[in-house]
Amino acid sequence: MQNPRSVSDLLSRTGNKLTALKSRSRERSLVVEQVREALPVRLAQAVASAGIEQGRLTIGVVGAVWASRLRYLTESVRKQVAVSAGVAIVSVRIRVVPPAPVVSNE
Repeated sequence: MQNPRSVSDLLSRTGNKLTALKSRSRERSLVVEQVREALPVRLAQAVASAGIEQGRLTIGVVGAVWASRLRYLTESVRKQVAVSAGVAIVSVRIRVVPPAPVVSNE
C-alpha cells in the first residue's frame, strides 16, 4: 500500500499530470474572463466555459437562446479575445452546455 499524500502536496509537485491540469484550468478560467469582458453583461452571465485550442475559440453557454444571441457578436468577440490572449483565433465554436449544479447548504 502506498503512503497517503495530502492534496496540496500532490498539487505542489512539478512535472506531473495534476500540474498540467491545474495550469490548463487556470488558462481556461482566464479565457472565460476575456470572453465575458467582450460581451454585454447579461450575455456574459450566460457564459459557462471557454477555451482556445489550435486557433479555435470554443464558448459554452447555458442555453440555446444565449447561443443564438452570441452568434451575432462572434466576430467582435473573436477579435477582442485574440488581442487580450495574444493568440491568433481563426474560428469560433459556440456550444450549449448544462448549467453548473446549484450547491445547497441544507
